[in-house]
Amino acid sequence: MMKFGIGQPVPRTEDARLLTGGGRYTDDVSLPGQTHAVFVRSPHAHADIRGIDVAEAMAQPGVLGVFTVADLEADGVQPIPCAAALTQRDGSPYVAPPRPALAKARARHVGDPVAVVVAETLEAARDAAELVMVDYDDRPAITGTADALEPDRPQVWDEAPGNLCFDWEQGDEAAVDSALAKAARVVELEIVNNRVVANPMEGRACLAAVEAETGRLVIHVTSQGVHGLRKQFAQLFGLPEEKFRVVTTDVGGGFGMKLFNYPEYMVCLFAARRLNRPVKWAAERTEGFLSDDHGRDHVSRARLALDGDGRFLGLRVDTVANLGAYLSNYGPFIPTDAGSAMLVGSYTTPAVYVRVKGVFTNTQPVDAYRGAGRPEAAYLLERLIDHAGRVTGLGPAEIRRRNFIPPAAMPYATPMGQTYDTGAFEQNLSDGLELSDHAGLPARKAAARARGKLRGAGIATYIEACAGGGAEQATVQVNGDGRIVLMIGTQTNGQGHETAYKQIIADRLGVPPEDVEVVQGDTDRVSWGAGTGGSRSVPVGGAALAEGAARVVTKATEVAADLLETATVDVEFVEGRFSVVGTDRSVSFKEVAAKAAAQGPVAFTEVARWTPPANTFPNGCHVAEVEVDPETGVVEVVGYTVVDDFGTVVNPLLVMGQVHGGVAQGIGQALQERVVFDPDSGQLLSGSFMDYQMPRAVDVPDIRIKLNCVPSTTNALGMKGAGEAGAIGAPPAVINALVDALSDYGIQHIDMPATPLSVWTAIQARSKAAAE
Repeated sequence: MMKFGIGQPVPRTEDARLLTGGGRYTDDVSLPGQTHAVFVRSPHAHADIRGIDVAEAMAQPGVLGVFTVADLEADGVQPIPCAAALTQRDGSPYVAPPRPALAKARARHVGDPVAVVVAETLEAARDAAELVMVDYDDRPAITGTADALEPDRPQVWDEAPGNLCFDWEQGDEAAVDSALAKAARVVELEIVNNRVVANPMEGRACLAAVEAETGRLVIHVTSQGVHGLRKQFAQLFGLPEEKFRVVTTDVGGGFGMKLFNYPEYMVCLFAARRLNRPVKWAAERTEGFLSDDHGRDHVSRARLALDGDGRFLGLRVDTVANLGAYLSNYGPFIPTDAGSAMLVGSYTTPAVYVRVKGVFTNTQPVDAYRGAGRPEAAYLLERLIDHAGRVTGLGPAEIRRRNFIPPAAMPYATPMGQTYDTGAFEQNLSDGLELSDHAGLPARKAAARARGKLRGAGIATYIEACAGGGAEQATVQVNGDGRIVLMIGTQTNGQGHETAYKQIIADRLGVPPEDVEVVQGDTDRVSWGAGTGGSRSVPVGGAALAEGAARVVTKATEVAADLLETATVDVEFVEGRFSVVGTDRSVSFKEVAAKAAAQGPVAFTEVARWTPPANTFPNGCHVAEVEVDPETGVVEVVGYTVVDDFGTVVNPLLVMGQVHGGVAQGIGQALQERVVFDPDSGQLLSGSFMDYQMPRAVDVPDIRIKLNCVPSTTNALGMKGAGEAGAIGAPPAVINALVDALSDYGIQHIDMPATPLSVWTAIQARSKAAAE
């Protein structure tokens, strides 16, 4: 087998560079004569802007410009659009107020950018920003998700009465109502999916400039895809796309949050053009808390209809989704089309209906965060089913077994419009229980009780739809020395793209990793691309790459046949050599490249664009074990097991890294992370790591992982996306384990994050009730 080919656990080739300081992130990029931008942000969650006095700030040494929305509008810069395609229940469009890059007439959340100062130095810009005088007239604010729809609440937008952005539905309401009416039992649960901040290691940053030679606007920006941003910049500035160059170098994490266009990028581009000087901006951590798109933030009521044998008859979900003060690029898509179809899960539920109301609040915009709607759906479903297993007496494992879609039913058309092509869900569960030694749980519970602790185990199965959607493009260039340059439209955010792509090239062309250069994130070098999101980079980009490599082999075979003085049909290509079938006559890939490039440096260039015919459906089972100290409410995750089906795996090491990272983020959401706003003032109370707890190494146990991989039939390489799975399965598994640990107190549910205070409070409340 090829040493560096598909399926091999090859260490990441980019790590040596990154770990020794060789990375080049956006803030590492500097240009001659660059200036620095500092944004003036609203200290109010909701306030009219009566006036902005910039005179004193402009008079400060080193200040080159102070700009407001009036300057942007005078230059023809358009508001940032929402690109979500969504129709309400009644067929009307959703409410989409304009989002100017700087606040116009009213600030709508704490941190809303109101003005920008550009100066020769960062210090000068900071000092001058303090001198921009904004006359605010404070208004009442609304931050609560469910509260936003209540009568007489403050209105975020006049054009959205009752703060309602949209009222959307999917599924068969009549069939579900019928199922609920005839059910032997209906199980119900109220669920909060807490708001979180992505907090990548590298914050958002950009450096905008005007290219002297061409007059083009060039922006270096930390992103998840340069081509989508270039398209938006062109539209909003009213210029052709070729008037922009967008460059993204190394990226220190994105998790969905860096997919989008943000006001700061537009303003820095405007300022660079106005001043004809490069303008740099980099968010400090607290500024990121105030300005980055947040994730999750749903309040749901779910009702599950069961027959007398515990089989599912129907599911109804009513959700209120917080969209924040403005609609981010895809905000309305996340709680609706992105996740709702996956409320079927791995189960044979014949009827499902979901209704989602999107609401405006005086908070930061909410958009995609690792999994983008699918974790929200899986958390709700797996908590509800676990609860049903407990209240019916069937137990969490048996109720799932009774309702799993069997492998023999594949391909399986769900009532929510998806068609699962493969999946062995019961096998995943059985393997997860065996690998986690679920049979030994009673003994571990007893041992924990002897130490004064409560132990519990939680199961969560998941299936998600990903690696579908639009096309991706790869250009495979073979130089005369046999080296490969891959130009591909995805964007690494730290996942190991370079390594995975080199493995596919090694598998297809027999070229060692050191002979491959991977180019991403530059609209000048990569002509087209869809970027990174939805666990699609390697499944879709890799499939395009494989097609491009196959075309190279076809062209190279003709050259090899000429060198070998034989017919093309008699030449085979295996592990980097072209051979005449049935003989020992052969030539290497490098020899063929040298021959093909006799008249120039490039031997072959093949461009391939691949569009997946449907989604892939990675699936699996998580089993978590926790211990609770009832005296303090502290929860410790003491065991974690994952069984995953990712189809064909290019590199098991990369997959393990993705699962580990996703589980860590899921544990963080389940037990620690929560955005908190003061309900009266709208102030962000968790705006730093002093108040917003992130998971640490000590919070994540060793994770046992088994791969039960069934190749996808909808992906050219048989792959299924793997990047988001850990974050989908972890929150319900951890909370299910916690509920199991607290079951002696009669506690049936606890919302995320299950902080020590919330756990201790729940224990005390039940203990007091029992004593009375």
